[in-house]
This record gives sequence, C-alpha cells and structure tokens, in this order.
Amino acid sequence: MFLRITAFAGALRCLLLLPARAEIVSHPSGCPTRAFCGCGAAVRVFGRPVRDLWLARNWYRFPRSVPAPGMVAVRRHHVFVLEHHISGSTWMAYDANSGGRRTRIHARSIAGFAIVNPHGSRWANAD
Repeated sequence: MFLRITAFAGALRCLLLLPARAEIVSHPSGCPTRAFCGCGAAVRVFGRPVRDLWLARNWYRFPRSVPAPGMVAVRRHHVFVLEHHISGSTWMAYDANSGGRRTRIHARSIAGFAIVNPHGSRWANAD
C-alpha cells in the first residue's frame, strides 16, 4: 500500500511540475508585434511567416487530423503547434502570443480546439 501511494505521489509531483517547465522563447522572426499566433505557428511549421496564415481562422483550411507532433490546434482567434504529448488532452506546445505578447513552449490543453494537419495540403507552401 505504501509503495502505491509513493509511486502515485511521485507521478503527481511530476505532473504538477510540468507547468513550471514553461519556457519563454524569442519572438518569431518576421511576425508583427500584436496578434501574431498564426504567424508564429507558420514560422514554426514552415520556417517562414506565411501572410495568409496570420489569421487563426485561415488554419481551418487544412484537413482535420488527430493530435500528433507537428499538428496545429485551432480555435477562434488562436492557434498553437503541438510539440509532444504529455497526458490526456495536455500537450507541450509552441504557443506564439500566449499572453502578454510572449511566445512560450508550455503545457496546454487541446480541449475545445480543432486539430489540423498543415502538411496535408500544399496550400500554405504556395508563394
């Protein structure tokens, strides 16, 4: 019984520490100073700002997908890139304009977001 509680406490402690691992990273190159989540996601996924993807709603043009690294979570007015799965609906995410005009890599829930595959279409790669 004691071992089970200890193991559970250790796992719980790990889960509770994940948000503390959030990292603020530099502003995405070539993106505006305001409302830049779509631009930041494009820089992360395609390596450059894609002007047509600066609006979050334009990410809905990509085909729907299951959550996986490299996919993008979209909802009205916000997008972020999935990096790796943590647990349940929580993913480590590259989240441009995640608050205070900062770009963070941090744990985020994908609950309420549509997941799209930005590699499932050539639309964004057109110049």
